[in-house]
Amino acid sequence: MSSAPTAADKGAVATAEPSLNTKDMRRILASSFVGSAIEYYDFVLYATAASLVFNKVFFANLGPGFDLFASFVTLAVGYLARPLGGLIFGHFGDRLGRKKMLVLSMLIMGLGTTAIGLLPPTAQIGMAAPIALVVLRLVQGVAVGGEWGGAALMAIEHAPKKHRGFAAAFANAGGPAGAILGTLALSLFAAVSGDDFLVWGWRVPFLLSALLIVVGMVIRLKVAETPSFQRLEAAGEKRRVPLLDVLKNNPKAVVLGLLATTSFYVCQSMTTVWGVSVAVESGADKNGVLNIKALAALLTLVICFYSARLSDRIGRGRVLMGASLMGAVLVYPILVLMTNGELWGFAMAIILGNGLVQGFLYGPIAAYVAEQFPTRNRYTGASLAYQGASMIGAGFTPMIVAGLSLAAGGGLWLIAIFWIVALLASTVAVRLTPEGTQRELD
Repeated sequence: MSSAPTAADKGAVATAEPSLNTKDMRRILASSFVGSAIEYYDFVLYATAASLVFNKVFFANLGPGFDLFASFVTLAVGYLARPLGGLIFGHFGDRLGRKKMLVLSMLIMGLGTTAIGLLPPTAQIGMAAPIALVVLRLVQGVAVGGEWGGAALMAIEHAPKKHRGFAAAFANAGGPAGAILGTLALSLFAAVSGDDFLVWGWRVPFLLSALLIVVGMVIRLKVAETPSFQRLEAAGEKRRVPLLDVLKNNPKAVVLGLLATTSFYVCQSMTTVWGVSVAVESGADKNGVLNIKALAALLTLVICFYSARLSDRIGRGRVLMGASLMGAVLVYPILVLMTNGELWGFAMAIILGNGLVQGFLYGPIAAYVAEQFPTRNRYTGASLAYQGASMIGAGFTPMIVAGLSLAAGGGLWLIAIFWIVALLASTVAVRLTPEGTQRELD
């Protein structure tokens, strides 16, 4: 006859099934979420301003179409710098620890964004203005390139195995949260400044970054280093250069992770960067477009958490492949709605493309990428794959799509093919990748 469970038995069960609902885990998840939100506030703020402001403030003399293209080139520069940031911060994050790099990346991002808000226009200082804008965008790119890997690993390496996808989503969810803050800030000051928006209104959200950075630094400094990295340090294993280790032992994981992540970034650029610009140019109200973009980011946030939790139950691969195939079916309807010149059309397009498709891709992707690498080079490997995808999928997409639109005489068919190919390539890459939900991180 079996006896009732003792207190020791219950304690053993609690130890065997750790929870996210502890004081330390709540602080860790809050740090990942808030820190990422602040950094992506800065980064997405630039992307939105590139669509609506910089072509008129820094590239006004290039003519219609080309001014926007030049503005998107500076946007791409930031994405080009993200893999470099991932490698730099990944190297030291794998050797010195995750926490130190997170604090440093936030500080660098805040200084760069504040400087953009103070930058005089081309009409005042000539070519020095766009050159300085490019340099500051490089600074932003390096900082956010180091941010994602550290924030994601801080959550994943602290979390119980069965909750890793959901925990990692807190780092990713900072992206749409930052997009909401940045978009609403730009929309608010567009309304407040009125005709002076291009003079001073757009600058205020950039300057507010300095205050947000202080808040983020206070939160991050209270978080402990991850157990996985502490165990690696305690083992005293002699570690080589993390990049060389990744390229020798995990090259397939980098390539497949990059391809799988690219579709998410293409969706992001198509809806929230190029889509915003083309909707306004087609006749949709600018403030309405920005407000709808913020609401869609809120939907992305909700779907991100849902799909991450779903991936903990059924696997990362199933969720990611399902989202990519759904997106491929919806591509052409989204493009038609986005370019019809009506606010309701843009709303439907961004809800489907940004809220639904991107949300389902976004939730599992952090855990999916990180689970493919061992602790000793995880920061470097995951950052290389993820930030490489950001460079290709987000950095080049607005320029590519602007060029495809010109080549097709304003038609949508070339743009649709490009977007569908990106989604199908992601599906194939995920299919070729081992499922990581049951993998031990150490």
